[in-house]
Amino acid sequence: MNPLVAVAGALVAVTALPYLAYLALYAAVGPSGSPADKRESEPTVSIVLPTYNESGIIEKKLDDVVSLDYPMEKVELVVVDSSDDETPDRIEEYFADREHPDLNLIREQERRGLAPALNDAYAAAGNEMVVKTDCDSYVADDALREAAANLADPDVAAVTGQNAEVLGGSEVEAGYRGVQAHIQTLESHLDSTLIFHGPFSAFENDAIVPIDPNSLADDTELALKIRRGGDRVLFDPAVRYKEASHSDFGKRRLQKDRRGMGLIRLLAQHRDALGKYGNYGKLVLPFNWWFMVVSPWLVAIDVLALTAAGVSVAGVAGLAVPAALGVFVWLGQKDLLGPLQAVYAVFDSQVSLLHAAVELLRGKGDGTWEVDEELREAFE
Repeated sequence: MNPLVAVAGALVAVTALPYLAYLALYAAVGPSGSPADKRESEPTVSIVLPTYNESGIIEKKLDDVVSLDYPMEKVELVVVDSSDDETPDRIEEYFADREHPDLNLIREQERRGLAPALNDAYAAAGNEMVVKTDCDSYVADDALREAAANLADPDVAAVTGQNAEVLGGSEVEAGYRGVQAHIQTLESHLDSTLIFHGPFSAFENDAIVPIDPNSLADDTELALKIRRGGDRVLFDPAVRYKEASHSDFGKRRLQKDRRGMGLIRLLAQHRDALGKYGNYGKLVLPFNWWFMVVSPWLVAIDVLALTAAGVSVAGVAGLAVPAALGVFVWLGQKDLLGPLQAVYAVFDSQVSLLHAAVELLRGKGDGTWEVDEELREAFE
């Protein structure tokens, strides 16, 4: 056998093995829904909403909040705002004639980044359950009740949910979120999940601890620290939200790469948790290390090795390997792959994670975020 073909085959096998093992584990466990001992509960709620130049969409988000199926007299809205437009004024006008929910508007004097703003908002939150949501997302009417039912389990201190509908119609993101939902359901049944989502994450107030002011993965960092404190942090597919996303390959980099940088940095900062905290450190964190840190580099090496093997066997015709990959990417970003769309979504995530790793090695990444106007339009 051609040695380059053998090397390429071995590399692909090594890359695929942990994924196949996780699929086998999923089949063996057969997870479904939340593993929490859910029970009806109606705690007081603080909804934390960070805002930055949201004047075009803020009223729709506030409509979303006040229409939740929950007694608004038990709810306070904590807004931490760093805008240089009329966003805070519109918020105050919206609540001027409303008795409930209570409004606590924190006006920042300068834009410091999301993590410091959230630390201030969490410190100001006075109710039993604290929910963080993003301005450019919609939350299902029953999300607070579903979250409260999870937190009623004394072993559970945090819960997040799934993007049940991708605004803007991105099949790439829908495919990725579908795969991610299965992974997070398995993680939750094994112990706890890693990734928490900005559009909706709920925490017991007593479990909240400060996050790194330079964090790029604030929700996930808080959940990870809560798990290290001894409580479970879960994913519940019954907690639903809507968030917009792109399919276009280039546009996705703005949305996805920063998230990847935050998650990779967080894993590196908490590498001492590997092997600890039950199945969280023995299974969940190692798989996420593989998926986010190791696998993206191996996928890139696989492509190079397969191309070299193809050229060594077929000469110039071996360049059909990268050409086929290019066609795959083109079809994927056009949402034209049908049942293979989820496979492309995973590949797209590996591209983002590889680019994120390179940017981190270059010393890039800060706590501020850029407004994606196209995604705002999809939200509207």
